[in-house]
Amino acid sequence: MEPKTAAEILRRTLKDPKKPMTVADASVASGLPERDAEAGLTWLTAEYRGHLRVTEDGDLLRLFPYGFEKPWETRETFARIAAAVGKSLLGAGRFIVRAWLLIVMVAYAVIFVGLLLALTFSRQSNDRDDRSPGLAILGGLLRMIGDAFFWMFHPFSPLYVGRGYGYAYADDRARQRTHARRMRANEPPSIPFYEKVNRFVFGPTPPPVDPQEARARILTEIRAKKGRIGLSDVMRVTGLPRDKADPLMAKLMLDHDGTVDVSEGGGIVYRFETLRRTAASEDVMPSPRPAWDSPAVLPPLTGNGGGANVGIILLNGLNLLASAWVMANGLTLSNLLLLFSKKPPPVLPDDGLPLVLGLVPFVFSLALFVLPALRAAFRTRKAKHVAQENARLGILREVLTRAPKGEPVPDEALRAVYRVATGDEPSSKEISRCVVELGGDVDTGPEGQVRYRFADLEAEAEALEEERAQASESEARLGRVVFASDD
Repeated sequence: MEPKTAAEILRRTLKDPKKPMTVADASVASGLPERDAEAGLTWLTAEYRGHLRVTEDGDLLRLFPYGFEKPWETRETFARIAAAVGKSLLGAGRFIVRAWLLIVMVAYAVIFVGLLLALTFSRQSNDRDDRSPGLAILGGLLRMIGDAFFWMFHPFSPLYVGRGYGYAYADDRARQRTHARRMRANEPPSIPFYEKVNRFVFGPTPPPVDPQEARARILTEIRAKKGRIGLSDVMRVTGLPRDKADPLMAKLMLDHDGTVDVSEGGGIVYRFETLRRTAASEDVMPSPRPAWDSPAVLPPLTGNGGGANVGIILLNGLNLLASAWVMANGLTLSNLLLLFSKKPPPVLPDDGLPLVLGLVPFVFSLALFVLPALRAAFRTRKAKHVAQENARLGILREVLTRAPKGEPVPDEALRAVYRVATGDEPSSKEISRCVVELGGDVDTGPEGQVRYRFADLEAEAEALEEERAQASESEARLGRVVFASDD
C-alpha cells in the first residue's frame, strides 16, 4: 500500500493523534498491517510536523502536537503572499530605476545645467541685440533627452542596460578576451552606473537561495556517516532547529526508503542503506562543514564604494534642488518660452505647477533619498536579527560539541556565546528557550553551578557509534558489471 493511502486511513481512524502512540496502536485502530501503519505514520509525520519519542524501554512513540491540522499554513501563506508582493514591488521598483536612471537622473541633471547656461546666455544676448537663442537652446535640451534614450537603450552603447559588465562591443571576441583577461588578473567585474544607483536605492541584490541545498547537505552527511545519522547530524550541517529537522527527516525517509531504529539506550537512528551505493572507487566522503562555519552576515547598506555613493548623492541632490527652484519660480514650459522670447515679461504669469521640470524630478529625486534612508532606519533591527541567529548557531555548536560526548553544557558557556554574538547579556528566559528547543534539562553541578544535560543527544550519539561500527562495507559496493551498452 502506498504511504499516502495508508496515511489517509490513519487520519480517518485515529481519534486523538495528539496523544503518543506506537505503530501497534495505529495498526489496531486502523486495521492496517504494521508495515503499512508505520509507512502511513511516517507520511503523516512529514505532512503534519509530528514528533518522535522514545521510552526507557526503547519503544518508539509518535505524536502530532497539532493533530491532523496545519495551523501554520495560514501564517506561512500570508508570509509567502507578503514576500511575493514585496518581491514584485521591489522588482518593479528596480525596473523603474534601471529603465529611468539615465533619463530621469542624468538627463534632468544635464537639462538643469543647460537651462541655467541658456538663461545666462539669453540675458547676455538680449543685452547685445534682439536675437534670442531660446528656441535653439530648448531644442538642444530636447535633443539631450533623445541622446539619453539612445545611450541607455542602444545595444552598442557603453551604458546599455542589457550589458552585464557595463561594456558593449561590436566584436564578441573582443568582449570575451577582455573578460578572460580580467578573470586571469582576478579583477572584479565592472559594475554599470545604473546598477550602482540600483544598489544605492534598494541595496545589493541577495544571492539566490537553492531550495534543495539543505536536502543535498543532509544526503551528503548520510553517505559520509555510513548511511546512519541522527537529528544532531541534521542540525549540525543545516543549522535547522529541532522542530524543523524532525519533519524533514520524515520526508527523506519517504523519498529514499529510509527506516528509523531505536537502540536499547533509547537513541533514535535513521538508516539509509541504499544511499550508500556508489559507482565511485571509495565510499569515503567528507562531511559538509557545520552550519556555524557560515554565520549569518548583515548585507551592506549599498554595496557601493564611498566615491560612487557621494557621486549619486551629489547628482540626485542637484536634481532635487533644481526642481524645487523650478517649482518655486513657476517655470512651466510655456513660461520658459517666455523667458527666451525677445522681450521677456518682468513678471511671469501664474501658469500652474510645473510638472515636467518641477514636480516629476522632485518626487523622483526625493524618493531616491527616502528609500535608502528607510532601509538605514530599519538596519538596526535587521542587525539584531542577524546577531540572534548567530547566537542560536553558537549555542547549537556548544551543545552538539559537548552533549554527544556525554558532557554537561555549562550555563555560563551558553551565555558567553550569546554575549559574543549579540553584545548583550542574555536573559534566563532566552537561554531556557534555546535549551528546551534542543531537548535539554537543567542539571546542577557539584558546586551548585547551573548546567544542562541532553539525554536524547547522548543516547543518539551512543546508538550511532554502535550502528556505524556494525555497518557493512558491502552496502556501498556494486556488483560486477555484466552488460554495458557502450561495449
